[in-house]
Amino acid sequence: MRNLCMKVSYDGTDYCGFQTQPDGSTVQDALEKAIKLLTGEEVKIHASGRTDAGVHARGQVFNFITSSDIPVERWCIALNSRLPQDIIVWEAAEVPLEFHSRRSAKRKTYRYTINANQFPDLFQRRTQFHHPVKLDIAAMAEGLKHLIGTHDFTSFASRHSTKPSHIRTLYEAELVVDDSMCRPGTRDQGLIHIYVTGSGFLQHMVRIIVGTLLEIGKGRKKPGDMPAILEAKDRSKAGPTAVAKGLILWNVEYEAADENNLKSACDLPGFTVK
Repeated sequence: MRNLCMKVSYDGTDYCGFQTQPDGSTVQDALEKAIKLLTGEEVKIHASGRTDAGVHARGQVFNFITSSDIPVERWCIALNSRLPQDIIVWEAAEVPLEFHSRRSAKRKTYRYTINANQFPDLFQRRTQFHHPVKLDIAAMAEGLKHLIGTHDFTSFASRHSTKPSHIRTLYEAELVVDDSMCRPGTRDQGLIHIYVTGSGFLQHMVRIIVGTLLEIGKGRKKPGDMPAILEAKDRSKAGPTAVAKGLILWNVEYEAADENNLKSACDLPGFTVK
């Protein structure tokens, strides 16, 4: 038996999330179907984390057990020829049997993109939230900084969250503006990329953070309100949940010290090690 670990990118627009569900098409379903078409095996893949309906991934990681002897370097091309065009597997490695994509993950980074130009980008409209009304971007960046550290993120979790603890750590949080597509002499503000890196994330957590930052950008909340929102541990104190399509699972990182699980995967350029 072999444990194969892979990295996949997908446009989540037409999927009901990553994880298999009773009703609706998911990314996991498509991957497992492609593996069956290739090897004849019924496998269950394990991902670094689930993504909601409409959310995308640039660097989702998954692993599965197989008895196939197909060389690891052939898997990406073989799977991609059996996958829909909005899912691409682009890294593969054979890892120790103990490796588990979710349990071994140490840090995850999400990126949310707000298109703050007057007009939407026709070619990126599936992966950006268009907000043409002027925003106070500096205030948004200031508000974001208050979330770095270890906090109880109940105010930023879905009311339907079933996690026993809402304490999470944000290691990094950054707002980056790309104004390369702004038209001179207009009210275009560019693309606002919000990057958050943490130990793990609650259901809708990043989207609620973004929704709260948008409230700050529109002047409805102040950057200094963030500590009080955290302290309240009350979902109603934060902003609305931002739409799914602007969110991308950007990267997943694994500890180099976890030698039993990562000694093979660490050699691949697509697997980041801290």
